[in-house]
Formats: sequence, structure tokens, C-alpha cells
Amino acid sequence: MSQIKTPQKGRVRRVIQKRAPKLVENGKKTLILHGTRTSDVLNAVLSEIYHLKKDDSVKYSRRNDNIRPFESGGETSLEYFSLKTDCSLFVFGSHTKKRPNNLVMGRTYDHHIYDLVELGVENFKSMKSFSYDRKLAPQIGSKPFIAFIGEGFESVEELKHLKEVLLDLFRGEVVSNLNIAGLDRVYVCMALSSNKVFFTHCALRLKKSGTVVPRMELVEVGPSMDLLVRRHRLPDESLRKETMKKAPELIQKKVKNVSQDAIQGKVGRIYIPDQQVGEKTLPNKAKGVKRERREAKMKVEAKRQKQDSTIPSDP
Repeated sequence: MSQIKTPQKGRVRRVIQKRAPKLVENGKKTLILHGTRTSDVLNAVLSEIYHLKKDDSVKYSRRNDNIRPFESGGETSLEYFSLKTDCSLFVFGSHTKKRPNNLVMGRTYDHHIYDLVELGVENFKSMKSFSYDRKLAPQIGSKPFIAFIGEGFESVEELKHLKEVLLDLFRGEVVSNLNIAGLDRVYVCMALSSNKVFFTHCALRLKKSGTVVPRMELVEVGPSMDLLVRRHRLPDESLRKETMKKAPELIQKKVKNVSQDAIQGKVGRIYIPDQQVGEKTLPNKAKGVKRERREAKMKVEAKRQKQDSTIPSDP
């Protein structure tokens, strides 16, 4: 039997503890890979995605001949790189005659393929092709807005799946509070048809509006492209349920008669039972009770004396 050896060095121990499961997981990292053959357009797309996610992404520039995510056995190398870099998201680019400028986005669960979306890149415009004031350039690592425009993101299965993947890819780390001054970018996704989406990246310009909330203007800074949905693979229902499980420590127990209101905040209900005053037992006897007893005793004695006086005596 093989023995499990515990790490002796502190650095290795810290790395293993960092990758261990946590109640609140860290932000997801993205792995960017090249296929056997890539075009100039696809190389630019992968480079600019890496630039947009520079803080939480890993990019490999070497060609990978044996990565085919949609084929059985072709995901082994991809899962190995995911485990090696501790990445939960991946973007894989390849270029063939049948599928030119092919971009595969997906997620992993426990470093195994969870779901996949295959996209074709058309009408690509890089960041360098846009002219704007460089003071408006978004800061690296800032929290973005993500706008999905079109009914297709709610009705078409392929676009609903693409929406989930894009949200995980570009939203960054999940936070509870935001400062408006730190919001300087927005990703716009517009559904052009049932299988085509326009994607662009814009900077936010804040202007005075006469109120507390400033007026926002969008300035396109790139990249911009059309994404054509080719193939997608959803996870199994059992696997989806397993990934949605929450630790018992994170599940908040419902408090009785307490609800949350958007305007009033925390609202509670108080139930007061009917008060049975007559059946209530007093801790101390009232003084008037003794007086009533004395008066009743005196009445009984007076009645008895009266009865004795009316009885005639023997001759």
C-alpha cells in the first residue's frame, strides 16, 4: 500500500492549505491556452482577454496538440493544467478550416470539465483601434458592470448558458459592498440573434446630474467582437446539484416572524395571546379579603344569636 506523506517544508504546506476547500472560496482564476494552430485574430483575442483579467489569470503561449475539450479523452491535458495552476475557468483558442477563429470557454469542478461553450469570433476590433482619452482607461483589477441586452438571454438555451459562463469569467471576486468611484468599466453583451452576440468593453465617464447619483456615459475602449455560438455542453443534473450544495455553516436558519423589506429593512411580527385576567393568581393576598372574612363571620354570628333568641325556653 502506498503511504501518504505529509509535506515537511513550510512553503509546500502553505500551498496545499491555500488550495484546500474553504467555507468561502477565493476568486476564480482563468487559464488561457493555445491549440495546435491559431490565427492572428485569435492570438489578439487571447492576449486581450489576458490583459482584462491580468490579476487572476494564467496564460500559456506554447501550442497544445492533444487538447480537444469536446472529445472524450481530449480533456485530460486540460484538466492537468487546471490542477497545476489551480484555475476554475479556462479559455482555449484554436483555428481550423472547419471552425475558423474558434474560442472554447468553460468551467471546471474539482478540476474536471463541468461545462463548455464553443464560440466563433467575427468582426474583431482590438483596444489599439479605439481612440479616447487615456485618463478614462479602466484600472486593472477594478470591479465591472455587466449588461446583457436582449430577450434571448432569458429564452434561448444557448444564450442562457453563455450568459452564465461570461458572468463567471468577467465578474471577478464576489464582494458585498462597492464604491461608485471605483466602478470605471462595463461589459456590454447584446443578443443580435438566437446564436449571435455582440460583445464590447466600455469605460464609464461620471458627470454631474444634480442629484447624489452621477450621470454615466459609455466610452468604447475595446476589445469589440461578434461571438457566434457553435456548440455547447451543459453539465449533468446530478453534477449540477452537487456543485450547488452549501456547507451547513453557511446556511442561515430562518427566524420565525421576521422578514426583510426593501424599504423598512428588518420587520418583525409580535403575537400577544389573550390575557385571562380573572384566572390570574396574585402573589400576595389583598388586605380587603381579611376584612370581608371578618364581616362575613360577624354576620354569621349575629344570625345565630338571632335564631337563639327566637327559640322559646322550657316552662
